[in-house]
Amino acid sequence: MSENRDPGPAGRPLTVADVLALPVVADGDPRVVTGVEHVDRPVRWVHITELTDPASFLKGGELVLTTGMPLPDDAGGVRRYVDELAAVGAAALVIELVRRYHRPPDALVDACRARGLPLVTLAKDVNFLEVTQVVHALLLGNQADAMRRTQRVHEAFTALTLRGAGPEDVLRAAAEMSGHTVVLENLVHRALICEPSGSTAEAVLTDWERRSRSTPAADRAGIRGPEGWLVAPVEYQGETWGRVAMLHGPSGESGATVPARTATPPPFGPEDVTVLERTAMALTIARLTRPTPWERAAHRNALRDLAEQRHHSPADARARVAALGLSTEQTRFVALLADVPAESETARTEARLSEELDASGTQALVGLLAPTRVGVLLALRPSQPWRQAVERVSRTVLESAPGTTVSVGSPAGDLADVARSFREAARVAEATAPGQPLPPDRSFHERSDLGLRRLLFALRDDVRVQEYAERQLGRLLDHDARHGTGLLATLRNYLDAAGNKTVAARAAGVSRETVYQRLRTIERVLGRDLESGEQRTELHVALQALDALRGR
Repeated sequence: MSENRDPGPAGRPLTVADVLALPVVADGDPRVVTGVEHVDRPVRWVHITELTDPASFLKGGELVLTTGMPLPDDAGGVRRYVDELAAVGAAALVIELVRRYHRPPDALVDACRARGLPLVTLAKDVNFLEVTQVVHALLLGNQADAMRRTQRVHEAFTALTLRGAGPEDVLRAAAEMSGHTVVLENLVHRALICEPSGSTAEAVLTDWERRSRSTPAADRAGIRGPEGWLVAPVEYQGETWGRVAMLHGPSGESGATVPARTATPPPFGPEDVTVLERTAMALTIARLTRPTPWERAAHRNALRDLAEQRHHSPADARARVAALGLSTEQTRFVALLADVPAESETARTEARLSEELDASGTQALVGLLAPTRVGVLLALRPSQPWRQAVERVSRTVLESAPGTTVSVGSPAGDLADVARSFREAARVAEATAPGQPLPPDRSFHERSDLGLRRLLFALRDDVRVQEYAERQLGRLLDHDARHGTGLLATLRNYLDAAGNKTVAARAAGVSRETVYQRLRTIERVLGRDLESGEQRTELHVALQALDALRGR
Protein backbone atom coordinates (compact mmCIF):
# COMPACT_ATOMS: atom_id res chain seq x y z
CA MET A 1 0.00 0.00 0.00
CA SER A 2 2.99 2.31 -0.13
CA GLU A 3 1.75 3.52 -3.53
CA ASN A 4 -1.05 5.38 -1.71
CA ARG A 5 1.54 7.85 -0.48
CA ASP A 6 2.16 9.41 -3.88
CA PRO A 7 1.72 13.21 -3.97
CA GLY A 8 -1.81 14.40 -4.71
CA PRO A 9 -5.23 14.02 -3.13
CA ALA A 10 -5.47 10.22 -3.62
CA GLY A 11 -4.33 8.29 -0.61
CA ARG A 12 -3.76 11.17 1.81
CA PRO A 13 -5.72 14.08 3.28
CA LEU A 14 -6.51 16.97 0.95
CA THR A 15 -4.37 19.95 1.92
CA VAL A 16 -4.56 23.71 1.46
CA ALA A 17 -1.84 23.43 -1.19
CA ASP A 18 -3.88 20.80 -3.05
CA VAL A 19 -6.93 23.10 -3.14
CA LEU A 20 -4.91 26.05 -4.40
CA ALA A 21 -3.60 23.88 -7.23
CA LEU A 22 -7.12 23.01 -8.45
CA PRO A 23 -7.91 24.71 -11.80
CA VAL A 24 -11.08 26.31 -10.39
CA VAL A 25 -8.95 28.09 -7.76
CA ALA A 26 -5.77 28.51 -9.83
CA ASP A 27 -7.76 30.59 -12.34
CA GLY A 28 -8.13 33.22 -9.60
CA ASP A 29 -4.33 33.69 -9.42
CA PRO A 30 -3.98 32.67 -5.72
CA ARG A 31 -1.07 33.99 -3.67
CA VAL A 32 -0.10 32.78 -0.18
CA VAL A 33 0.57 35.96 1.82
CA THR A 34 1.16 34.42 5.27
CA GLY A 35 1.54 30.93 6.69
CA VAL A 36 3.25 29.42 3.65
CA GLU A 37 4.82 26.89 6.00
CA HIS A 38 1.32 25.63 6.92
CA VAL A 39 -0.16 25.02 3.47
CA ASP A 40 0.20 21.26 4.15
CA ARG A 41 -2.68 21.54 6.64
CA PRO A 42 -5.51 19.13 5.82
CA VAL A 43 -8.79 20.58 4.58
CA ARG A 44 -11.83 18.92 6.11
CA TRP A 45 -14.48 21.13 4.48
CA VAL A 46 -15.00 24.40 2.56
CA HIS A 47 -17.03 27.21 4.14
CA ILE A 48 -18.26 30.30 2.27
CA THR A 49 -19.05 33.17 4.62
CA GLU A 50 -19.88 36.84 4.64
CA LEU A 51 -20.47 36.91 8.40
CA THR A 52 -18.53 38.95 10.89
CA ASP A 53 -18.31 35.93 13.25
CA PRO A 54 -17.92 32.83 11.01
CA ALA A 55 -15.99 30.89 13.67
CA SER A 56 -19.23 30.06 15.51
CA PHE A 57 -20.26 27.90 12.53
CA LEU A 58 -16.93 26.09 12.17
CA LYS A 59 -15.58 22.86 13.72
CA GLY A 60 -11.96 23.03 12.53
CA GLY A 61 -10.18 22.15 9.32
CA GLU A 62 -12.32 24.39 7.10
CA LEU A 63 -11.04 26.43 4.21
CA VAL A 64 -12.83 29.74 4.70
CA LEU A 65 -13.76 31.66 1.50
CA THR A 66 -14.80 35.31 1.67
CA THR A 67 -15.04 38.39 -0.55
CA GLY A 68 -13.80 40.49 2.38
CA MET A 69 -17.08 42.37 2.65
CA PRO A 70 -17.73 41.45 6.32
CA LEU A 71 -14.27 42.30 7.61
CA PRO A 72 -14.31 44.91 10.41
CA ASP A 73 -12.89 48.30 9.58
CA ASP A 74 -10.79 48.64 12.73
CA ALA A 75 -7.57 46.75 13.43
CA GLY A 76 -8.92 45.38 16.73
CA GLY A 77 -11.97 43.92 15.01
CA VAL A 78 -9.79 42.32 12.33
CA ARG A 79 -7.57 40.83 15.00
CA ARG A 80 -10.57 39.31 16.83
CA TYR A 81 -11.90 37.96 13.53
CA VAL A 82 -8.58 36.17 12.84
CA ASP A 83 -8.15 35.04 16.45
CA GLU A 84 -11.51 33.29 16.37
CA LEU A 85 -10.70 31.51 13.10
CA ALA A 86 -7.31 30.40 14.41
CA ALA A 87 -8.77 29.27 17.74
CA VAL A 88 -11.35 27.02 16.09
CA GLY A 89 -8.64 25.49 13.86
CA ALA A 90 -9.53 26.85 10.43
CA ALA A 91 -7.21 25.50 7.74
CA ALA A 92 -6.81 28.81 5.89
CA LEU A 93 -8.51 32.10 5.05
CA VAL A 94 -9.02 32.87 1.33
CA ILE A 95 -10.02 36.45 0.46
CA GLU A 96 -11.04 37.67 -2.98
CA LEU A 97 -9.46 41.04 -3.97
CA VAL A 98 -12.13 42.09 -6.43
CA ARG A 99 -14.98 43.90 -4.68
CA ARG A 100 -14.03 45.60 -1.41
CA TYR A 101 -10.24 45.24 -1.43
CA HIS A 102 -7.59 45.26 -4.14
CA ARG A 103 -4.78 44.51 -1.70
CA PRO A 104 -5.03 42.71 1.67
CA PRO A 105 -5.38 45.08 4.63
CA ASP A 106 -2.20 45.38 6.69
CA ALA A 107 -4.15 44.61 9.87
CA LEU A 108 -5.36 41.34 8.34
CA VAL A 109 -1.88 40.35 7.16
CA ASP A 110 -0.37 41.14 10.58
CA ALA A 111 -3.07 39.24 12.47
CA CYS A 112 -2.81 36.13 10.24
CA ARG A 113 0.99 36.15 10.47
CA ALA A 114 0.82 36.42 14.26
CA ARG A 115 -1.52 33.42 14.54
CA GLY A 116 0.19 31.32 11.86
CA LEU A 117 -3.03 31.23 9.82
CA PRO A 118 -2.47 30.86 6.07
CA LEU A 119 -3.87 33.90 4.28
CA VAL A 120 -4.47 33.42 0.55
CA THR A 121 -5.51 36.24 -1.79
CA LEU A 122 -7.33 35.80 -5.13
CA ALA A 123 -6.59 38.51 -7.70
CA LYS A 124 -9.46 37.45 -9.98
CA ASP A 125 -13.10 36.60 -9.51
CA VAL A 126 -13.67 32.95 -8.55
CA ASN A 127 -16.94 31.02 -8.36
CA PHE A 128 -16.96 30.03 -4.68
CA LEU A 129 -19.88 27.66 -5.20
CA GLU A 130 -17.94 25.76 -7.86
CA VAL A 131 -14.89 25.59 -5.54
CA THR A 132 -17.11 24.12 -2.84
CA GLN A 133 -18.57 21.50 -5.19
CA VAL A 134 -15.17 20.40 -6.52
CA VAL A 135 -13.46 20.22 -3.12
CA HIS A 136 -16.36 18.45 -1.43
CA ALA A 137 -16.45 15.88 -4.25
CA LEU A 138 -12.75 15.23 -3.72
CA LEU A 139 -13.21 14.97 0.05
CA LEU A 140 -16.07 12.50 -0.27
CA GLY A 141 -14.09 10.50 -2.82
CA ASN A 142 -11.10 10.43 -0.50
CA GLN A 143 -13.29 9.20 2.34
CA ALA A 144 -14.57 6.36 0.17
CA ASP A 145 -11.01 5.53 -0.90
CA ALA A 146 -9.88 5.57 2.72
CA MET A 147 -12.67 3.18 3.67
CA ARG A 148 -11.65 0.82 0.87
CA ARG A 149 -8.00 0.97 1.89
CA THR A 150 -8.91 0.34 5.52
CA GLN A 151 -10.94 -2.66 4.44
CA ARG A 152 -7.93 -3.99 2.50
CA VAL A 153 -5.76 -3.56 5.59
CA HIS A 154 -8.21 -5.58 7.71
CA GLU A 155 -8.44 -8.28 5.04
CA ALA A 156 -4.67 -8.53 4.70
CA PHE A 157 -4.08 -8.95 8.44
CA THR A 158 -6.98 -11.38 8.75
CA ALA A 159 -5.36 -13.52 6.04
CA LEU A 160 -2.02 -13.37 7.86
CA THR A 161 -3.63 -14.51 11.10
CA LEU A 162 -5.59 -17.34 9.48
CA ARG A 163 -2.50 -18.82 7.87
CA GLY A 164 -0.57 -18.66 11.15
CA ALA A 165 1.96 -16.04 10.04
CA GLY A 166 4.91 -15.43 12.34
CA PRO A 167 5.99 -12.05 13.71
CA GLU A 168 8.50 -11.51 10.89
CA ASP A 169 5.72 -11.91 8.30
CA VAL A 170 3.41 -9.56 10.22
CA LEU A 171 6.01 -6.79 10.52
CA ARG A 172 7.03 -7.17 6.89
CA ALA A 173 3.42 -6.72 5.83
CA ALA A 174 3.03 -3.67 8.09
CA ALA A 175 6.14 -2.03 6.62
CA GLU A 176 4.95 -2.70 3.07
CA MET A 177 1.44 -1.38 3.73
CA SER A 178 2.52 1.79 5.53
CA GLY A 179 5.79 2.60 3.80
CA HIS A 180 7.28 3.12 7.28
CA THR A 181 9.89 1.26 9.32
CA VAL A 182 8.30 -1.06 11.91
CA VAL A 183 10.08 -2.49 14.99
CA LEU A 184 8.94 -5.05 17.57
CA GLU A 185 10.48 -4.80 21.03
CA ASN A 186 9.92 -6.46 24.41
CA LEU A 187 9.40 -4.83 27.79
CA VAL A 188 13.13 -4.36 28.43
CA HIS A 189 13.50 -2.49 25.12
CA ARG A 190 15.28 -5.20 23.16
CA ALA A 191 14.52 -4.74 19.45
CA LEU A 192 13.64 -8.29 18.40
CA ILE A 193 12.50 -7.70 14.82
CA CYS A 194 13.17 -4.72 12.58
CA GLU A 195 11.68 -4.15 9.13
CA PRO A 196 13.34 -1.02 7.72
CA SER A 197 11.56 0.90 4.97
CA GLY A 198 13.62 3.36 3.00
CA SER A 199 16.36 3.10 5.61
CA THR A 200 18.96 0.71 7.05
CA ALA A 201 19.00 -1.29 10.25
CA GLU A 202 21.94 0.83 11.38
CA ALA A 203 19.97 4.07 11.01
CA VAL A 204 16.93 2.61 12.74
CA LEU A 205 18.53 0.67 15.62
CA THR A 206 21.56 2.74 16.59
CA ASP A 207 21.27 3.68 20.28
CA TRP A 208 17.91 1.89 20.30
CA GLU A 209 17.44 1.31 24.03
CA ARG A 210 18.03 4.95 25.02
CA ARG A 211 15.73 6.25 22.29
CA SER A 212 13.06 3.69 23.12
CA ARG A 213 13.14 4.47 26.83
CA SER A 214 12.62 8.16 26.03
CA THR A 215 9.41 7.18 24.19
CA PRO A 216 6.66 6.69 26.81
CA ALA A 217 4.50 3.60 26.81
CA ALA A 218 0.81 3.81 25.90
CA ASP A 219 -2.22 1.60 26.44
CA ARG A 220 -3.43 2.27 22.88
CA ALA A 221 -1.96 3.30 19.54
CA GLY A 222 -0.64 6.84 19.63
CA ILE A 223 2.27 9.14 18.76
CA ARG A 224 4.83 9.34 21.54
CA GLY A 225 8.33 10.59 22.34
CA PRO A 226 10.71 13.20 20.93
CA GLU A 227 11.00 11.39 17.58
CA GLY A 228 7.24 11.15 17.17
CA TRP A 229 7.01 7.35 17.00
CA LEU A 230 3.62 5.77 16.49
CA VAL A 231 3.48 2.98 19.09
CA ALA A 232 0.96 0.34 20.14
CA PRO A 233 1.14 -2.28 22.94
CA VAL A 234 1.40 -6.01 22.19
CA GLU A 235 -0.30 -8.24 24.77
CA TYR A 236 0.15 -11.83 25.85
CA GLN A 237 -2.38 -13.61 28.03
CA GLY A 238 -3.99 -10.34 29.10
CA GLU A 239 -0.78 -8.52 30.03
CA THR A 240 1.44 -6.17 28.07
CA TRP A 241 4.34 -8.16 26.64
CA GLY A 242 6.02 -5.48 24.53
CA ARG A 243 5.13 -2.99 21.84
CA VAL A 244 5.37 -2.35 18.14
CA ALA A 245 6.67 0.99 16.90
CA MET A 246 6.26 2.70 13.53
CA LEU A 247 9.06 5.14 12.75
CA HIS A 248 9.45 7.90 10.22
CA GLY A 249 11.97 7.24 7.48
CA PRO A 250 15.33 9.02 7.24
CA SER A 251 13.65 11.95 5.48
CA GLY A 252 10.58 11.96 7.69
CA GLU A 253 8.14 9.84 5.70
CA SER A 254 8.83 7.09 3.20
CA GLY A 255 9.51 8.73 -0.13
CA ALA A 256 8.77 12.24 1.20
CA THR A 257 11.22 15.00 1.97
CA VAL A 258 10.59 17.06 5.08
CA PRO A 259 10.79 20.78 4.26
CA ALA A 260 13.87 22.38 5.76
CA ARG A 261 11.77 24.90 7.63
CA THR A 262 9.97 22.24 9.68
CA ALA A 263 11.66 20.61 12.67
CA THR A 264 9.39 17.57 12.81
CA PRO A 265 8.40 15.05 10.15
CA PRO A 266 4.87 14.91 8.76
CA PRO A 267 2.38 13.29 11.17
CA PHE A 268 1.17 9.74 10.78
CA GLY A 269 -2.24 9.45 9.16
CA PRO A 270 -5.34 7.51 10.22
CA GLU A 271 -4.41 4.68 7.86
CA ASP A 272 -1.04 4.29 9.61
CA VAL A 273 -2.84 4.01 12.94
CA THR A 274 -5.11 1.32 11.48
CA VAL A 275 -2.11 -0.62 10.16
CA LEU A 276 -0.31 -0.45 13.51
CA GLU A 277 -3.39 -1.46 15.51
CA ARG A 278 -3.94 -4.47 13.28
CA THR A 279 -0.23 -5.28 13.51
CA ALA A 280 -0.41 -5.31 17.31
CA MET A 281 -3.52 -7.50 17.22
CA ALA A 282 -1.96 -9.97 14.76
CA LEU A 283 1.18 -10.14 16.91
CA THR A 284 -0.88 -10.84 20.03
CA ILE A 285 -2.59 -13.75 18.28
CA ALA A 286 0.72 -15.02 16.87
CA ARG A 287 2.25 -14.84 20.36
CA LEU A 288 -0.50 -17.13 21.65
CA THR A 289 -0.18 -19.66 18.83
CA ARG A 290 3.62 -19.83 18.52
CA PRO A 291 5.35 -21.92 21.22
CA THR A 292 8.86 -20.52 20.68
CA PRO A 293 9.52 -17.34 22.71
CA TRP A 294 10.21 -14.46 20.35
CA GLU A 295 13.38 -13.49 22.18
CA ARG A 296 14.76 -16.93 21.38
CA ALA A 297 13.61 -16.65 17.76
CA ALA A 298 15.35 -13.26 17.53
CA HIS A 299 18.59 -14.83 18.80
CA ARG A 300 18.28 -17.65 16.26
CA ASN A 301 17.79 -15.23 13.39
CA ALA A 302 20.66 -13.01 14.51
CA LEU A 303 23.02 -15.99 14.84
CA ARG A 304 22.13 -17.31 11.39
CA ASP A 305 22.59 -13.88 9.86
CA LEU A 306 26.02 -13.55 11.49
CA ALA A 307 27.16 -17.08 10.68
CA GLU A 308 26.04 -16.81 7.05
CA GLN A 309 26.94 -13.11 6.64
CA ARG A 310 23.41 -12.20 5.57
CA HIS A 311 23.55 -8.61 6.86
CA HIS A 312 23.56 -5.72 4.44
CA SER A 313 26.69 -4.29 6.05
CA PRO A 314 28.89 -4.67 9.16
CA ALA A 315 27.25 -1.52 10.55
CA ASP A 316 23.80 -3.11 10.21
CA ALA A 317 25.06 -6.23 11.99
CA ARG A 318 26.44 -4.18 14.89
CA ALA A 319 23.19 -2.22 15.22
CA ARG A 320 21.03 -5.37 15.26
CA VAL A 321 23.23 -7.16 17.81
CA ALA A 322 23.45 -4.08 20.03
CA ALA A 323 19.66 -3.70 19.92
CA LEU A 324 19.45 -7.26 21.32
CA GLY A 325 21.55 -6.18 24.31
CA LEU A 326 25.08 -7.28 23.38
CA SER A 327 28.12 -5.03 23.56
CA THR A 328 29.82 -4.55 20.22
CA GLU A 329 32.63 -2.17 21.17
CA GLN A 330 35.79 -3.38 22.92
CA THR A 331 34.45 -6.93 22.76
CA ARG A 332 35.90 -10.28 21.78
CA PHE A 333 33.51 -12.80 20.22
CA VAL A 334 33.76 -16.59 20.32
CA ALA A 335 31.56 -18.93 18.26
CA LEU A 336 30.55 -22.25 19.77
CA LEU A 337 28.56 -25.15 18.27
CA ALA A 338 26.90 -27.86 20.33
CA ASP A 339 25.87 -30.95 18.34
CA VAL A 340 23.27 -32.75 20.45
CA PRO A 341 22.84 -36.55 20.07
CA ALA A 342 19.03 -36.43 19.72
CA GLU A 343 16.82 -33.81 18.10
CA SER A 344 14.35 -34.10 21.00
CA GLU A 345 17.01 -32.72 23.37
CA THR A 346 18.00 -29.70 21.26
CA ALA A 347 15.29 -27.25 22.35
CA ARG A 348 15.83 -28.17 26.02
CA THR A 349 19.58 -27.62 25.65
CA GLU A 350 18.96 -24.24 23.99
CA ALA A 351 16.61 -23.15 26.79
CA ARG A 352 18.98 -24.35 29.52
CA LEU A 353 21.91 -22.51 27.97
CA SER A 354 19.90 -19.29 27.61
CA GLU A 355 18.80 -19.44 31.25
CA GLU A 356 22.28 -20.22 32.59
CA LEU A 357 23.96 -17.47 30.59
CA ASP A 358 21.31 -14.92 31.58
CA ALA A 359 21.61 -15.91 35.23
CA SER A 360 25.40 -15.55 35.16
CA GLY A 361 25.24 -12.19 33.41
CA THR A 362 27.18 -13.50 30.41
CA GLN A 363 26.44 -11.61 27.22
CA ALA A 364 25.62 -14.13 24.51
CA LEU A 365 23.31 -15.06 21.67
CA VAL A 366 21.93 -18.60 21.85
CA GLY A 367 19.85 -20.28 19.16
CA LEU A 368 19.17 -23.33 17.04
CA LEU A 369 21.16 -23.42 13.81
CA ALA A 370 20.05 -26.90 12.72
CA PRO A 371 17.74 -29.63 14.08
CA THR A 372 20.49 -31.06 16.32
CA ARG A 373 22.86 -28.07 16.52
CA VAL A 374 22.77 -25.18 19.00
CA GLY A 375 24.88 -22.13 18.27
CA VAL A 376 26.30 -19.75 20.85
CA LEU A 377 28.06 -16.43 20.33
CA LEU A 378 29.85 -15.26 23.45
CA ALA A 379 30.58 -11.54 23.80
CA LEU A 380 33.52 -11.22 26.19
CA ARG A 381 35.72 -8.45 27.48
CA PRO A 382 39.15 -8.51 25.78
CA SER A 383 40.81 -9.27 29.13
CA GLN A 384 38.45 -12.16 29.91
CA PRO A 385 40.01 -15.64 29.37
CA TRP A 386 37.87 -17.05 26.59
CA ARG A 387 38.69 -20.72 27.20
CA GLN A 388 37.34 -20.51 30.74
CA ALA A 389 34.11 -18.97 29.48
CA VAL A 390 33.78 -21.66 26.80
CA GLU A 391 34.50 -24.39 29.35
CA ARG A 392 31.62 -23.17 31.53
CA VAL A 393 29.26 -23.19 28.56
CA SER A 394 30.46 -26.62 27.48
CA ARG A 395 29.94 -28.09 30.95
CA THR A 396 26.40 -26.71 31.01
CA VAL A 397 25.69 -28.28 27.61
CA LEU A 398 27.04 -31.67 28.68
CA GLU A 399 24.98 -31.60 31.88
CA SER A 400 21.86 -30.87 29.86
CA ALA A 401 22.55 -33.37 27.06
CA PRO A 402 25.30 -35.94 27.78
CA GLY A 403 27.09 -37.08 24.66
CA THR A 404 26.95 -33.65 23.03
CA THR A 405 29.98 -32.63 20.97
CA VAL A 406 31.05 -29.04 21.59
CA SER A 407 33.22 -27.35 18.94
CA VAL A 408 34.73 -23.88 19.15
CA GLY A 409 36.20 -21.42 16.67
CA SER A 410 39.06 -19.08 17.50
CA PRO A 411 38.15 -15.65 18.94
CA ALA A 412 37.06 -12.79 16.68
CA GLY A 413 38.09 -9.26 17.55
CA ASP A 414 35.22 -7.70 15.64
CA LEU A 415 31.66 -8.63 14.82
CA ALA A 416 32.53 -8.65 11.11
CA ASP A 417 34.92 -11.56 11.83
CA VAL A 418 32.32 -13.69 13.62
CA ALA A 419 31.44 -15.63 10.45
CA ARG A 420 35.05 -16.86 10.31
CA SER A 421 34.84 -18.09 13.91
CA PHE A 422 31.62 -19.97 13.09
CA ARG A 423 33.25 -21.53 10.01
CA GLU A 424 36.18 -22.74 12.12
CA ALA A 425 33.83 -24.22 14.70
CA ALA A 426 31.91 -25.97 11.91
CA ARG A 427 35.12 -27.45 10.48
CA VAL A 428 36.11 -28.70 13.91
CA ALA A 429 32.65 -30.27 14.29
CA GLU A 430 32.90 -31.93 10.87
CA ALA A 431 36.24 -33.45 11.82
CA THR A 432 35.04 -34.72 15.19
CA ALA A 433 33.42 -38.12 15.39
CA PRO A 434 30.81 -38.69 18.13
CA GLY A 435 32.57 -39.73 21.30
CA GLN A 436 35.93 -38.39 20.08
CA PRO A 437 38.38 -38.40 23.03
CA LEU A 438 39.17 -35.02 24.59
CA PRO A 439 42.24 -33.71 26.37
CA PRO A 440 41.88 -34.21 30.13
CA ASP A 441 41.77 -30.48 30.89
CA ARG A 442 38.76 -29.45 28.76
CA SER A 443 35.35 -30.54 27.52
CA PHE A 444 35.30 -28.95 24.05
CA HIS A 445 37.06 -29.43 20.73
CA GLU A 446 39.01 -26.64 19.02
CA ARG A 447 41.06 -26.08 15.90
CA SER A 448 44.33 -27.22 17.48
CA ASP A 449 42.82 -30.72 17.82
CA LEU A 450 42.64 -31.14 14.04
CA GLY A 451 45.31 -33.72 13.12
CA LEU A 452 45.51 -36.14 10.20
CA ARG A 453 42.82 -38.46 11.56
CA ARG A 454 40.31 -35.62 12.01
CA LEU A 455 41.18 -34.06 8.68
CA LEU A 456 40.48 -37.32 6.87
CA PHE A 457 37.32 -37.83 8.91
CA ALA A 458 36.10 -34.41 7.83
CA LEU A 459 36.89 -35.26 4.20
CA ARG A 460 35.44 -38.78 4.30
CA ASP A 461 32.65 -37.93 1.85
CA ASP A 462 35.08 -36.59 -0.73
CA VAL A 463 35.30 -39.07 -3.61
CA ARG A 464 39.01 -38.34 -3.96
CA VAL A 465 39.68 -39.60 -0.46
CA GLN A 466 37.60 -42.71 -1.12
CA GLU A 467 39.43 -43.36 -4.41
CA TYR A 468 42.83 -42.94 -2.72
CA ALA A 469 42.06 -45.44 0.03
CA GLU A 470 40.72 -47.97 -2.48
CA ARG A 471 43.68 -47.56 -4.82
CA GLN A 472 46.20 -48.05 -2.01
CA LEU A 473 44.51 -50.85 -0.07
CA GLY A 474 41.78 -52.32 -2.26
CA ARG A 475 43.77 -55.35 -3.42
CA LEU A 476 44.80 -56.21 0.12
CA LEU A 477 41.19 -55.97 1.32
CA ASP A 478 40.09 -58.19 -1.56
CA HIS A 479 42.80 -60.76 -0.67
CA ASP A 480 41.68 -60.87 3.00
CA ALA A 481 38.07 -61.27 1.91
CA ARG A 482 38.83 -64.17 -0.49
CA HIS A 483 41.29 -66.08 1.70
CA GLY A 484 40.10 -65.20 5.21
CA THR A 485 43.50 -63.75 6.12
CA GLY A 486 44.26 -60.76 8.34
CA LEU A 487 46.96 -59.05 6.33
CA LEU A 488 45.39 -55.60 6.84
CA ALA A 489 45.78 -55.99 10.61
CA THR A 490 49.43 -57.03 10.15
CA LEU A 491 50.05 -53.97 7.98
CA ARG A 492 48.41 -51.74 10.60
CA ASN A 493 50.58 -53.16 13.41
CA TYR A 494 53.71 -52.76 11.28
CA LEU A 495 52.96 -49.14 10.34
CA ASP A 496 51.90 -48.21 13.88
CA ALA A 497 55.26 -49.59 15.04
CA ALA A 498 57.03 -47.26 12.57
CA GLY A 499 58.44 -50.27 10.68
CA ASN A 500 59.73 -52.14 13.77
CA LYS A 501 58.97 -55.82 13.04
CA THR A 502 59.65 -56.97 16.60
CA VAL A 503 57.12 -54.50 18.02
CA ALA A 504 54.64 -55.45 15.30
CA ALA A 505 55.01 -59.17 16.12
CA ARG A 506 54.48 -58.49 19.81
CA ALA A 507 51.34 -56.43 19.06
CA ALA A 508 49.96 -59.24 16.87
CA GLY A 509 50.95 -62.00 19.31
CA VAL A 510 52.88 -63.94 16.66
CA SER A 511 56.52 -64.71 15.95
CA ARG A 512 58.82 -62.42 14.01
CA GLU A 513 59.14 -65.05 11.27
CA THR A 514 55.36 -65.02 10.81
CA VAL A 515 55.40 -61.22 10.54
CA TYR A 516 58.24 -61.39 7.96
CA GLN A 517 56.25 -63.87 5.90
CA ARG A 518 53.06 -61.81 6.05
CA LEU A 519 54.86 -58.60 5.14
CA ARG A 520 56.36 -60.23 2.05
CA THR A 521 52.85 -61.34 1.02
CA ILE A 522 51.58 -57.77 1.55
CA GLU A 523 54.37 -56.38 -0.65
CA ARG A 524 53.53 -58.88 -3.36
CA VAL A 525 49.77 -58.21 -3.26
CA LEU A 526 50.14 -54.43 -3.20
CA GLY A 527 53.25 -54.18 -5.34
CA ARG A 528 54.82 -51.90 -2.73
CA ASP A 529 58.20 -51.76 -0.94
CA LEU A 530 57.59 -51.60 2.79
CA GLU A 531 61.22 -50.61 3.42
CA SER A 532 60.49 -47.27 1.68
CA GLY A 533 59.60 -44.58 4.18
CA GLU A 534 57.60 -42.67 1.54
CA GLN A 535 55.55 -45.72 0.58
CA ARG A 536 54.93 -46.60 4.22
CA THR A 537 53.63 -43.03 4.73
CA GLU A 538 51.29 -43.37 1.76
CA LEU A 539 49.91 -46.65 3.12
CA HIS A 540 49.57 -45.19 6.63
CA VAL A 541 47.52 -42.26 5.28
CA ALA A 542 45.39 -44.74 3.33
CA LEU A 543 44.73 -46.72 6.52
CA GLN A 544 43.69 -43.53 8.33
CA ALA A 545 41.37 -42.70 5.43
CA LEU A 546 39.90 -46.21 5.56
CA ASP A 547 39.20 -45.78 9.28
CA ALA A 548 37.48 -42.46 8.57
CA LEU A 549 35.37 -44.05 5.85
CA ARG A 550 34.35 -46.76 8.28
CA GLY A 551 33.34 -44.13 10.84
CA ARG A 552 36.24 -44.75 13.23
